[in-house]
Amino acid sequence: MVKILGIITAIALALAALVASKNKGAYQAEIDSVATEKGELAKEQTRLQTAQTAFKKTTQQIEEVMPEITQIEESAKAQAKTNEDLKQSLEEKNAKIAENKQQIEKIREMTSKAGDIGALASKMRATSAAMEELSQSISSAEAKLANLTAQSKQAETQAVKLKEKLEIISSGRSLPSLNTRIRSIYPSWGFVTLANGNASGVVANSTLDVVRGDQTIAKLLVTSVESGTAAASIIPDSQAKDTTLAVGDRVLAAAQHEQEPRAPN
Repeated sequence: MVKILGIITAIALALAALVASKNKGAYQAEIDSVATEKGELAKEQTRLQTAQTAFKKTTQQIEEVMPEITQIEESAKAQAKTNEDLKQSLEEKNAKIAENKQQIEKIREMTSKAGDIGALASKMRATSAAMEELSQSISSAEAKLANLTAQSKQAETQAVKLKEKLEIISSGRSLPSLNTRIRSIYPSWGFVTLANGNASGVVANSTLDVVRGDQTIAKLLVTSVESGTAAASIIPDSQAKDTTLAVGDRVLAAAQHEQEPRAPN
């Protein structure tokens, strides 16, 4: 009887130990889950702060570009006014030439009938000299008008380009002309640094493509930008399967190149 009671007691103790072990494992799992959630919360707070900083920088860039655009637009208006004045002057000089031609025709008609040939010849030479001077003045005005027109078109083109650049920056995208490389990789922290910065068209909080050949192998989110460099987080689940990023990999603004289909991860 004592032996049976001992066996029962041993079984009860073993069951109690098993239950305690399971409860301890569940408790530890709950602790680990809470720690993971805290880590994710810290990451999201960091990303929020980064996005706020990027928004502030983008706003500053817009404010810096706006005066330049305004100045170019005012310059273009002034050029247009000058061009209009030159056109009017040219029309007046053309009218003067037509008037002189009529006078010459009258003189020819008069000389064909009678008159002082010497005096008429002198007047004709004076008229001819005046016409030559007027012709040179017109040529000079036309050249100046052509030059001012070219300058006006150049100013308009610059204004359009600046507006396009401003629209891209305002939308939170990097410039389509961006073509840089990965300078360094920090896999433990999940981010990389780039060989170029905002001077080459990198915009904070924009999405970039890491391209190898014609294939996008990962996507990046720009977290901070300086004139000659930038830092970007590797977007989770964007990296191609069995692919490791490498220093020197090409980085472009998102969706500015043709992508080849790749097998799903």
